[in-house]
Amino acid sequence: MHETFGPDVPAWALLPFAVMLAGIAVMPLVLPHWWEHNRNRGLFTLAVAAPVALWLLDAAPHALGHSLLEYVSFLALLGALYVVAGGIHLSGDLRATPAHNTALLACGAVLANVVGTTGASMLLVRTLLRTNSQRTHRTHVPVFFILLVSNCGGLLTPLGDPPLFLGYLRGVPFTWTLGLWPWWLGTVGYLLAVFHAVDRRAYAKESHGALRRDAREAKPIRVEGAVHVAWLLGVVLAVFLPSPYRELAMVGLGAASLWLGPQGPRVKNGFTFAPIVEVAILFAGIFVTMVPALALLQAQGGTLGVDQPWQFFLVTGGLSSVLDNAPTYLTFLSTAQSLHLPVEIVGVPAVFLTAISLGAVLMGANTYIGNGPNFMVKAIAEESGYAMPSFLGYAAWATATLAPVYAVIVTVLALR
Repeated sequence: MHETFGPDVPAWALLPFAVMLAGIAVMPLVLPHWWEHNRNRGLFTLAVAAPVALWLLDAAPHALGHSLLEYVSFLALLGALYVVAGGIHLSGDLRATPAHNTALLACGAVLANVVGTTGASMLLVRTLLRTNSQRTHRTHVPVFFILLVSNCGGLLTPLGDPPLFLGYLRGVPFTWTLGLWPWWLGTVGYLLAVFHAVDRRAYAKESHGALRRDAREAKPIRVEGAVHVAWLLGVVLAVFLPSPYRELAMVGLGAASLWLGPQGPRVKNGFTFAPIVEVAILFAGIFVTMVPALALLQAQGGTLGVDQPWQFFLVTGGLSSVLDNAPTYLTFLSTAQSLHLPVEIVGVPAVFLTAISLGAVLMGANTYIGNGPNFMVKAIAEESGYAMPSFLGYAAWATATLAPVYAVIVTVLALR
């Protein structure tokens, strides 16, 4: 990205990004039947993003190209994990008790650090949805799944969440994120406790008929399509390759899983490409329209008066809620490096890197667009007959639930 691009960003260039976010929030409410078709989502995205793309081709082609390359990497990883995990079917149907639901979420939060938040989400979401299919008071279940498995659980390794992987590529030691375990344990433990309390209240409201049906249809969990685990591990290992071999390997592994693996598990999963296509369409618009906003931040970040760890946590996290959290992480890492603070790790004090990492990963849970898996889980839940909160409804629910965690982090960082 040209260094002179940021200061030259006109005010109008920020408007399409705002329209893109507003459309994702409002269109499902005002035009629900029109919006549910990916073709119409594509038309909306094209209408909003095309003017920005044409302007960037003239004003900052390198910036546009860089963002599109990041989009390709982003989609290759999410797409490969989605396709491969779609071939692994966890058959069975646990009784939808609060204890079983909490255990599934806890397993997902741990697994997110091994196969990424996307891989863990795609492996477990259908099992959790099927387990709770007999219940009627269940909207909170996929919401907490997004909070725990699709976001906060992936805090411990660079494999867990895209911003941490980008940090690893920029020189953060692979094992450094393991030092965030107190924050991971506190956040995950708190969310599991809140979920268990909420789920107990919801479970108590279920009718006797629903609970009898749940018990009658319960079956033990079994893994089908285990051969896809090898493809999944291959995708995880591919993240260590340089670009473009990384993306080519991911696409190749996804295609091999799709064409060579058994199809029975996909049929049982009800596998379709609709959720990943929705993510591809909407995030294409986000990655294009956010270029001027990120350029402006990179150019003027040092003048924002942000020079304390707790401020970096709030600003990184706040923008990660509405921008993709991976480029936001890099933007504020660069901002911290520009402050010429004592060098402890990748040019910044460790506490600043901790603040940026916590903000990007944890607050990526605040909206459906903060992190890639969020939208996919929402789409899969809706395909499975779950009534998901609206864009703003989910944002209110997520931020209210996580507010105590944020308050503790700000307080601790302010004391350092």
